[in-house]
Amino acid sequence: MNLRQLTEEREGLLLSPVATLSGATRGREHPAEPCPIRSEFQRDRDRIIHCQSFRRLMYKTQVFLAPAGDHYRTRLTHTLEVTQIARTMARALRLNEDLTEAAALGHDLGHTPFGHAGEDALCRCYDPDFAHYRQSLRVVEKLERGGEGLNLTWEVRDAIVNHTGSAVAATPEGQLIKFADRIAYINHDIDDAIRAGILNVADIPTELTAVLGETHGERINTMVRSLIDASQNSATIAMTPEVQAATDRLRSFLFERVYLNPRAKGEENKAKEVVYALFTHYVTNPDKLPDRYRTRIGTAEGETVERAVADFISGMTDRYAIEAYEERFVPRVWRGLHE
Repeated sequence: MNLRQLTEEREGLLLSPVATLSGATRGREHPAEPCPIRSEFQRDRDRIIHCQSFRRLMYKTQVFLAPAGDHYRTRLTHTLEVTQIARTMARALRLNEDLTEAAALGHDLGHTPFGHAGEDALCRCYDPDFAHYRQSLRVVEKLERGGEGLNLTWEVRDAIVNHTGSAVAATPEGQLIKFADRIAYINHDIDDAIRAGILNVADIPTELTAVLGETHGERINTMVRSLIDASQNSATIAMTPEVQAATDRLRSFLFERVYLNPRAKGEENKAKEVVYALFTHYVTNPDKLPDRYRTRIGTAEGETVERAVADFISGMTDRYAIEAYEERFVPRVWRGLHE
């Protein structure tokens, strides 16, 4: 046996009966020779972590737009926290950690600059149905590697596109990502809001801290243990009812006090104007698009100028979008040759 086959054998012996086995994957869109060392889901993890879209997450907004402080979360640190939480839960439930890790690392690859403000802007100027989770799937299927995509397994792609909203992933590992994502952002957004002076610890309703805990670590621990307790040997992932209800109420509290707070979101309208202006500029001047986007226009069904521009803009980091806007729309001070 090679190392991959040993991994597949161990999965069959050690994982839960409801776990997704790498040797039983539904496969890739384009068949690929198996790796002698890594399982199929391990290969997907590596493809994601080495791709350009993953590196760009470092400079994309989580909550606070282009934060100057070094300790605020970005889309990359959010992704890493989601991955850690998801793996902890997968290990406890004897699910496939490699599938869980790959899906968690890839779940936000298609997120726009300026977080959900950028997403809302593209919904308005491009397509009302634009969504970061569908764009994440498009990144791994069509945009990465010069338009070839990453050719990931079906299970990882299913988990990526179904990680939010009312959709439910087909595998328990994929379902874990939705919970890990919410556990991560609820708690780290509280942490960042306190750091920014938007919240005080005492602002969190006592009826919620009584259930979930008073500190960052206590809340995460409560939510994770609740999910583990409610999901043992089950193909459907869930939390215990009391903790789920408290988690939902804490999320609603965050929307009221942070996500819709004018102090936290005061720059969002400006960010949206940046996206609107760039979208109009590139639709009007498609020759200004980078070759990897421009050459897609007209090559397949749905590959319009607008689609290519949306792909380009959604891949931008916050700072790249700001620099592109300044270069095109902000006049520079004229200085004479001898000044």
